[in-house]
Amino acid sequence: MSIWKKKSLTQLLGEASESEKGLKRTLTAWSLIALGIGAIIGAGLFVRTATAAAQNAGPSVTLGFIVAAIGCALAGLCYAELSSSIPISGSAYTYTYATMGELIAWIIGWDLILEYAVGAATVGIAWSEYLNNLLVNVLHMSPIPYSLSHSPFQHFTDPVTGVVSNGIINLPAFFIVAIISLLLIKGTQESAFVNGLIVITKVAIVILIIGFGWHFINPANHTPYIPAESTYTDDQGIGHHFGGIMGVLGAAGTVFFAFIGFDAVSTAAQETKNPKRDMPIGILGSLAICTVLYILFAHVLTGVATVEDFRTGGKEASVAFAINKYMIGYEWLAQFVTIAILAGFSSVILVMLLGQSRVFYSMGKDGLLPSFFGDLHSKYKTPYKANLVILVIVGLFAAFIPGDIVGDMTSIGTLFAFILVCVSVIVLRKTEPDLKREFKTPFVPLVPILGIIVCMAMIYGLGWTNWLRLGVWLILGLVIYFLYSKNHSKLNHPDK
Repeated sequence: MSIWKKKSLTQLLGEASESEKGLKRTLTAWSLIALGIGAIIGAGLFVRTATAAAQNAGPSVTLGFIVAAIGCALAGLCYAELSSSIPISGSAYTYTYATMGELIAWIIGWDLILEYAVGAATVGIAWSEYLNNLLVNVLHMSPIPYSLSHSPFQHFTDPVTGVVSNGIINLPAFFIVAIISLLLIKGTQESAFVNGLIVITKVAIVILIIGFGWHFINPANHTPYIPAESTYTDDQGIGHHFGGIMGVLGAAGTVFFAFIGFDAVSTAAQETKNPKRDMPIGILGSLAICTVLYILFAHVLTGVATVEDFRTGGKEASVAFAINKYMIGYEWLAQFVTIAILAGFSSVILVMLLGQSRVFYSMGKDGLLPSFFGDLHSKYKTPYKANLVILVIVGLFAAFIPGDIVGDMTSIGTLFAFILVCVSVIVLRKTEPDLKREFKTPFVPLVPILGIIVCMAMIYGLGWTNWLRLGVWLILGLVIYFLYSKNHSKLNHPDK
């Protein structure tokens, strides 16, 4: 029995061929592109763009998007090769099981919880906040009471009356997580259809903002395009490198959050009709489309409004603020932005929960988690028990924990997964040179090594507090592995 034992490719591909007994193959290349766009376009586009412009780079935030996109593209090329060669649910977890052994596979599976489950809960909390924004500013209704839309660890003091409101439970956040979890149980094809409608809506609004906003760009706001180096201290007292190369790199680290999610496409490999052709198209296609939209959107937003707008009046609602202040006659578009953000958050939660359930499904099938995680619904052919467990875990987190508690944990978990995927490509090229690869990562090992370097640089930029949190999380995962998973592994205990 070895903690380094690898799952053979013969065994993995054999599992894929049993599709009639497992997950339904219903997804096409366009479904995967829509899933990717659904995961990528969310809070990052509407919130992080203004944040990076205010704190780091001004109009050169567009260059920050390009740097972050390069890092994601390098990892995306590696994901595309692995997902087309090993079309199994589980994403980076499955790839590392085949290349680096069981212990590393467990570590990455545990790490992916940070990206998918914690990420979904955090977005669910943000969804709750924007729901109130919709009720008040668009529908002109009363907001959901503070006590029923915030965690018990939060309170608010009215600046006028001095009345203190205490949170009890965040019901909207729990509601959206529950609804989307039940939708995923109903079926991946149905979920992909709903996601497709959401994607069409929010992409249309993004294109409208780019199209209408282009005529309101003030060239003075783009001069100089890369501001001179200085230091900016935000209203929390935190200092930031502003301008110059460090400002661009700081912006890249900030807007990296906007790209999280494209890798979740790879978790649906076993539900794709033609994974060897469609997975690379889905991963790289969604990343390419979103990168172009991000750069154009950032160029327009920083041209319409000033950096000072993003630092003062705009804040999290900077897009709506810029439209209302400068795009006279298009105030209706600001209301649609709120709708787009809600829709964007919903599709992000959908893809994150899809990714988490498929990772749990694979780990349950392998015995590293209790076997019921690998059970499929008799009618819908979805891992419904995994979805129900995730509904409870993510729902409770969203209902009772403040969103800012997790901080940058989602990003550092994602970057760690990217690094192991890049390593997996290099290892698999050496150990399985004859494996049929429908898509090949170019210039191996250069591209994977560059991907590792860029991702490590972003991890470095997240600071030692996040390194410490990641370390504590991984130690907890190792304790669970040696107490439970190691003794129930089907690879090491085939009789169980």
